[in-house]
Formats: sequence, structure tokens, C-alpha cells
Amino acid sequence: MEQTFEQIERASAPALDAVLGSPFHVLDDGFVRVVDYMGNDSAIVQAARVSYGKGTKKLREDEGLIRYLLRHHHTSPFEMCEIKFHIRVPMDCWRQWIRHRTASVNEYSTRYSIAIDHSQQTQPEEWRLQATSNRQGSDGVLDAAKGTQFTQREHELHSLSRTIYNERIEAGIAREQARKDLPLSTYTEAYWKIDLHNLLHFLALRMDAHAQLEIRKYATTIGEEILSRWCPLVWQAFKDYDFGGLELSKQEIGIIAKLQAGDTDGAWALAAEYGMLPPRGEPIKKNLEREEMEAKLEKLGIRPPWLSK
Repeated sequence: MEQTFEQIERASAPALDAVLGSPFHVLDDGFVRVVDYMGNDSAIVQAARVSYGKGTKKLREDEGLIRYLLRHHHTSPFEMCEIKFHIRVPMDCWRQWIRHRTASVNEYSTRYSIAIDHSQQTQPEEWRLQATSNRQGSDGVLDAAKGTQFTQREHELHSLSRTIYNERIEAGIAREQARKDLPLSTYTEAYWKIDLHNLLHFLALRMDAHAQLEIRKYATTIGEEILSRWCPLVWQAFKDYDFGGLELSKQEIGIIAKLQAGDTDGAWALAAEYGMLPPRGEPIKKNLEREEMEAKLEKLGIRPPWLSK
């Protein structure tokens, strides 16, 4: 018996179609724009229902199913959606970006082409200070009056490095060698194609407050300006669960249970047992795991006894 199949229409996102190819500007000369995409919210639901069976539709609507999938880490339906970006980004920021290996990448090549003649500029009030509690992070900013000197020196460095680069090119030096002294602030461009599951992982890491500010601006732009148009149900669920929610360890759950029961001694003892705190009466030393837990407790409106005045 010959099988019959329903006519399939290509899944589209009209809100994203409206800005397809349009650049969203980031930093002083960067951008991110969508070149192409496949799928939308409904494509995720379609893929999930193939797995779960048609009866699923009677139990929950599309939004509920998407939220269920994301909440319970059922990732394969999200891999059915893909998106291709064209990005312009400083090289130091790109070094972090390219660490997300679950994507297809084709970058502008300075072996074949002349390097982009623009470097990211830092304004006097934008020089961040090194964090004392995090070796790879920043905390606070330098006084703008002092920052003016660093901005001027940055401009001199950029100008000199570009002049030397141009001199090498004009002298016939190979592009692959002439480029070697260009600063990491030099912009590069790339096409970056990734599925939705891995894009959400990228956003969760790079939109986080601990991520470097520059790449955080790109990630935030992708989330707020692009994903929100492409898959709005996924974007809302992601904000609620992955980005705006909390993950609690077994140890943290135990300590919170003690605190909620009013057993402050028990909570302190558990924290000490897990190596987060010393026994009561001894000086409290820095402990990263405890500090991360304290940030979660603050969001929950809980103040642990060891922070009491």
C-alpha cells in the first residue's frame, strides 16, 4: 500500500526574518547578524513529539512542552534548530568565543587578506581593575582621569603597530608574517553556525556576570535581540530555568534545610563537615564553594549565621 505524506512547510520565525542580515552593533566597531537559520519553537515541539508520541499534544501545549524539555535537560529536540551568524569581534574576545567547539566556523584569514584596519578602543572610564578574589576577572574601574593616559598610550600602540604592518605589506612581506605584531584588539570576522542546544550553553556561560564584559555584550545581544525573535518560547524558558534559576548541590540543600528549620548550629556544623567553614570559634578563611553558596542564599533571602554581625 502506497504511503501518503502531509505537505511540509518550512518552519520560519517572522520576527527574525524581519532583521535577517541586519547588524546588531556591539562595542565600538563590532556586530553580530543572522545570515540564515533552520527551525523555530515549533520545530522543537515537532521533534519531541516524534519521540514522545502524538498523545503528548493532548497533555500540554507547545510552551509547556518546551519548558518541560529544558527543565529536564532533554537536549536533542533543541539540536533540530540551527542558526548561522556573521560576527565582527576583537581577537582577544574571539579567543574565548572559539573555545566553544560545538559549532562550525569559518574565520576571516589574514594569510589571504589584509587585516581589518580597526582595533577596539578603550575609553578613559572603561579601564577595569584586576579582581583580588578572581585571577581571571575584574572588579571596579580605574579613575577616568588616570584612564586618559592609558587610552592615549593605547592609541599610540595601535597606530604604531598598524604603521609597521602596512610597511611590511608594502615591502612585499608575506601577509602571514606581516600580521604577527598586530594587537589582540584588532577586529576579525567569522561565520559561526551552531545548533540551539549548544547556543544556549554558550549564552549561559557568556551572559553570566563572571564572563568578560566584552564577550558578555555579544552574548547578551544574541540572546535579547536574536534568540528572543527566533525562538521566543525557548528564550523565556532559558531565562527562567538556566540563566535565572539556581542549581543546588546535595550539601547546599542540607545546609538550607537546617537554616530553614532554625537550626543554625546544625547548618554551621554541616558547612564545617563539608569543608566550607572551620569549627565555630576559629577564624573564617576564604572558601570559593562557600562564597558561591552564600550568593545563592542571598537570592533566596537567607542570611547564614556566619555572616551575621
